[in-house]
Amino acid sequence: MTSTVPALGTRHSEGSALQAVLLDMDGTLVDTEGFWWEVEVAVFAALGHTLDEAWRHVVVGGPMTRSAGFLIEATGAAVTLAELTVLLNQGFEELVGRTVPLMPGAARLLAELSAHGIPTALVSASHRRIIDRVLASLGPQHFALSVAGDEVARTKPHPDPYLLAASRLGVDPARCAVVEDTATGVAAAEAAGCHVVAVPSVAPIAPAPGRTIVASLEEVDLPFLHGLVTLPHQPSLTPPESRRAGPPAGPESARNAPDG
Repeated sequence: MTSTVPALGTRHSEGSALQAVLLDMDGTLVDTEGFWWEVEVAVFAALGHTLDEAWRHVVVGGPMTRSAGFLIEATGAAVTLAELTVLLNQGFEELVGRTVPLMPGAARLLAELSAHGIPTALVSASHRRIIDRVLASLGPQHFALSVAGDEVARTKPHPDPYLLAASRLGVDPARCAVVEDTATGVAAAEAAGCHVVAVPSVAPIAPAPGRTIVASLEEVDLPFLHGLVTLPHQPSLTPPESRRAGPPAGPESARNAPDG
């Protein structure tokens, strides 16, 4: 089988300030954002409530405590936050236990980062039990470490998960490239001082100075990430036309986890 990992041209890496790549999980590397909504719909149906499709954009991309709390309030369901969290995590575990589809370009990007020895961390709002299940599909060998939502006092949109990942890798957050799919995750990475590539999944993400938005992970490769961190004094990277058109503004995400 022919390798699909491209050689890294010296013109891309010379002078690059990139020290590490930090990657979100749900909706970024694995196509599981729909799983969370499927589980939420099923759990609330069992409780006698129908979820409004419009709520899907509200609960995508942040901690589970926020998304679950919103759904309890919106439906008036007779369930506590603690009880609902258990039900949602159990339902999600059952789904990912069967299959975890990767996002287009995810396998190629992870292989490329590994082949070139780039320190890489998985940073998710999902709980550790969920991350460990998904890592089996992603390939734990691709990551130096992972940070789960239930391992930090404050998860996304706070910067804590990304600051912790950078600290454990021994790198400067300002020299890290982050790939995220939700406004919540983007906010966390930017608050940590990282360079962010947004690849919107369920909800659109608004353009902003210093933020690069692409339509697919297939547009992200190592030379591109090197270029993202090479020009720290410019307000933003000006990507090619194909990389500039990102969806307009949009809400957050909540299932990167079971606490996010």
